[in-house]
Amino acid sequence: MNLRLVLTISLVYITGSAMAQLPALERVEPASWWVGMKNPKVQLIVHGDNIASRSVDITYPGVKLTAVHKVENSNYLFIDLTIAASAKRGQFKITFKKAGSQSISYNYVLNQRNHDAGRAQGVTNKDLIYLIMPDRFSNGDPTNDTKPSMLETTVNRDTLYARHGGDLQGIINHLGYLKDLGVTAIWLTPEVENDEPVASYHGYAVTDHYKIDPRYGTNVLYKEFVEKSHAMGLKVIKDLVHNHVGTEGWLIKDMPMKNWVHQWPKYTQSNFRDAAVMDPHAAAADKKQMLDGWFDHRMADLNEINPYVQNYLTQNHIWWVEYSGLDGFRLDTYPYNDAAYMADWARKVKAEFPHLSIFGETLVWSVPNQAFFTQGNTVNRGFDTQLPGITDAQIKDAIFEALNGKDGWTDGVHRLYAILAQDFLYQDPTRNVVFLDNHDMSRFYSVVDEDFTKFKSGMALLLTMRGVPQLYYGDEILMKNNSNPDGLVRLDYPGGWPGDQSDKFTAGGRDKKENEAFDYLRTLANYRKKTTALQTGKLMQYIPQDGIYVYFRYDAQKTVMIAYNGNEQEATLNTGRFTERMAGFSSAINIISAEKITDLNTLSIPAKTTLVLELKK
Repeated sequence: MNLRLVLTISLVYITGSAMAQLPALERVEPASWWVGMKNPKVQLIVHGDNIASRSVDITYPGVKLTAVHKVENSNYLFIDLTIAASAKRGQFKITFKKAGSQSISYNYVLNQRNHDAGRAQGVTNKDLIYLIMPDRFSNGDPTNDTKPSMLETTVNRDTLYARHGGDLQGIINHLGYLKDLGVTAIWLTPEVENDEPVASYHGYAVTDHYKIDPRYGTNVLYKEFVEKSHAMGLKVIKDLVHNHVGTEGWLIKDMPMKNWVHQWPKYTQSNFRDAAVMDPHAAAADKKQMLDGWFDHRMADLNEINPYVQNYLTQNHIWWVEYSGLDGFRLDTYPYNDAAYMADWARKVKAEFPHLSIFGETLVWSVPNQAFFTQGNTVNRGFDTQLPGITDAQIKDAIFEALNGKDGWTDGVHRLYAILAQDFLYQDPTRNVVFLDNHDMSRFYSVVDEDFTKFKSGMALLLTMRGVPQLYYGDEILMKNNSNPDGLVRLDYPGGWPGDQSDKFTAGGRDKKENEAFDYLRTLANYRKKTTALQTGKLMQYIPQDGIYVYFRYDAQKTVMIAYNGNEQEATLNTGRFTERMAGFSSAINIISAEKITDLNTLSIPAKTTLVLELKK
């Protein structure tokens, strides 16, 4: 989530004012759970008019009511249950009793865990992630474009910050397109309800954690999306926001307690300085403002030290995995969260789903700053975050410098070499997600000033780099624009709406250059998909010389040589100093052109071009 939010609406600071008349029992969350979980405990949050005035009764074999917590707001009860290993799937009544009043009953559902293969399988360096903003990709069901009961009721594709109508069905309709491109995992920006009055399309102001936004579809459709993706060999990543929620959410409009969110004497925004979290000399006030300050007037900052908040978020995220079978989590604005809670959260999620992958968004300014947030206590933090990987913005910036910068001791191609040389700071750098753009930053094609040669070189570096590569929707058709404002990098995918002038999901709808870009990416992506050397193989890099940077990805099956010429003119590379990796190889195949190279002693590399060569004996 980017700092430059489009929302400018002010809101009176929240103190937990009660809603209008509530139903006697407004909701119970989670509305269902499972037998056979590693953690037998679950905490239900119950919301209803003066529900705290009632006693609670549960009778069901294997389910024990261990505690009922009353909090500041009498419209809430928090109910602790312990579900024994002997408990069976089924339904049981939770009865809320009050002398002189009619009892209220809720039928609670206990399901059996789904242990089918292919669920919660994890996203690894064997995968290629494709990031989609659902509202802007494809409108597969125009009937759900607007919902009169929601605060934002219009669809206007001519306005950057309005809803455009993209949805889950639109994504399902194009799974074949993604499969053909070589994608193996789909990351959606948050698809849960964002019932905010303005700019609700981006998804990062959650108002209902257990409900898919009805303008995208339903919970059932989301589960179907995961299952259909799995059937096509595609994994699914869910985007989570621990740090903040939308101010129109029911838990904010009628808060259980005042410290559900971070409260300040007057509205206080985060200083957005991640260094304050890791600085051994930091002022406590700076660290507090970084962690407890709000992201925006309409994004309430959750108090993750509150144990009820912790239980609510952790259980919700476990619920979504068990319900749908999704494969990984991307964690939004990771540095802004409470570190102890996030480590506890990760331990609990990993306990239930050992293969599920997790990576955190860390848009910070150095490799040590990134490594600070990763698991293993590798930078002397004195604390293990339990976070396997991060979004590797330092690789992104280094590739930009290699493409756009001038050769120097630490500039140009040397920057990329130097960043990779710092991989010793991570427990395992191959778990990092490498990328060139996303929904919060300028599109890659614009970063290289729409230079097609640089575009291809950057994509070649990305798809041969260590880690888990990620594309942003439309990269493959040269979608462009700088992030000023953010809406310009979140435009609709052409052809995703009935009546679009061109359908770029098809070769016939793309122009010559767009097809060349698509074919280039498809060739690289599908080669990577079948080449373990580019997935899990080792990386060996050589100090750049004369503006040329060379590295190898290799394993027992294959050796792939990647050579990038950062000069403004064609250069000849003498390969004699690469004997350590090239000995025994006599020829090579250019992966893009399929040309066979019979003389490996010297290679001619055009300006700003990346060669990807499979070495042959």
